[in-house]
Amino acid sequence: MTTILKLGGSVLTEKDRPETVDESNLRRAATAVARAATVAEPAPEENDLVVVHGGGSFGHHHAAEHGVTTTDGTRDPGAVRAIHDAMKRLNGAVVAALADAGCPALPVHPLSAAHRHGEGELTLPVAVVQSMLGEGFVPVLHGDVVVHEDLGATILSGDEIVVALGSALDADRVGVCSAVPGVLDDGDVVARVESLGDVEAVLGGSAATDVTGGMAAKVRELLALNAPAYIFDLEGLPAFLDGEEPGTRIG
Repeated sequence: MTTILKLGGSVLTEKDRPETVDESNLRRAATAVARAATVAEPAPEENDLVVVHGGGSFGHHHAAEHGVTTTDGTRDPGAVRAIHDAMKRLNGAVVAALADAGCPALPVHPLSAAHRHGEGELTLPVAVVQSMLGEGFVPVLHGDVVVHEDLGATILSGDEIVVALGSALDADRVGVCSAVPGVLDDGDVVARVESLGDVEAVLGGSAATDVTGGMAAKVRELLALNAPAYIFDLEGLPAFLDGEEPGTRIG
């Protein structure tokens, strides 16, 4: 079984405070992931786990400062480095927390592998991810800035990475750990979303700086998957990793 887990930037960081990790949440998430990875150790090839995390107050802060989004690019190498370096710092913190919890985590930086071309189509080589999984490691990717043909460089969101990996790895389950317990309608968790039209009226953007589109973008991306996907909060993370169906099912 191949599981892809997205840890939202809103969970791992304090999104209204630039480059501030939420240490308590990160430890909780790392403990849950490490437990799942340890359970899978006797047969890692049968229980592959890939982690992707968002930018939170690291990448989004710098992207907004330089005016870079998923569609608005930059050819300023200093801006590209600023965004990427911030994401590497967050990725380092996430990988370190996972390692401290006993998870065999290894970093994967999309800037060095992915690019956009044509009408914005994404090429994300996954051979290194597959090789890591085959050796029992847990690859940890992140939202990043990537070279975009004719636009310089644009943002590649963690949600888009999740979809690309889900398709390339033929994932069995996908989970998105968010700051909210699922897609909400007047405070209540929507049990299932099968089309964007089902909940378009109740979807909004992020309350903090987010250059990748907030909850609406998450749902839109996840609907493109063939595998069942779930949006849940940190409380629901252990249940998801145990094979349960917390939060909102997408698709």
